[in-house]
Amino acid sequence: MKLSDIFAWIKSPAPKEDTDEPDNSGVNDMKFIIGLGNPGKDYDGTRHNIGFEVIDKLASELNIDINRAKFRAHFGEGFLAPGRKVVLVKPQTYMNRSGESVRDILNFYKRTASDIIVVYDDCDIPLGQVRIRERGSAGTHNGMKSIIYQLETDEFIRIRVGIGEKPPRMDLANFVLSRFGKHEIDSAVAGVEKAAEAAICIVRENATAAMNKYNIKS
Repeated sequence: MKLSDIFAWIKSPAPKEDTDEPDNSGVNDMKFIIGLGNPGKDYDGTRHNIGFEVIDKLASELNIDINRAKFRAHFGEGFLAPGRKVVLVKPQTYMNRSGESVRDILNFYKRTASDIIVVYDDCDIPLGQVRIRERGSAGTHNGMKSIIYQLETDEFIRIRVGIGEKPPRMDLANFVLSRFGKHEIDSAVAGVEKAAEAAICIVRENATAAMNKYNIKS
């Protein structure tokens, strides 16, 4: 069973091309929660797409339709509180060009890297766990490399979601593009839920509060 099958009930309708200008009237604070993954059915439910699964979970929890298509992304807007807008984003550029989509959407809304929260997979974190950081390098993750390159900074919040340890003799690319085994599904779902809760905590409170509550203990 794919992880995407578990969350099939929260999938949004097919996005339609968006032509609206941003309406930021009455907005005091805006955060972009950006889940990384690869578009297309071939990648549904793979470990590398767990960022997409977190966005789908948030869309369900916050009642936000991700039915707009622009900036080479699928996205939707909502409010967590009066004046506090959240934009959920799934770049559709393929992983290694994610930064192009992120750059375009920030330019459109006239926001900066300090307004984003990036959610992505990490094989150095145990399955079902998350780690939040406010800055740092991309490591080996091509999606993060692209974002840091396009935004010219690594000063933004990220939520790394554990996808389990790569088997010693398995190629990294093959591992991240593999799907979770049946024995891993429950832990993978728990990790998605924990990452979604952490993102909401960051928006409602701050990154420090989320790190204290959700970070895996070293």
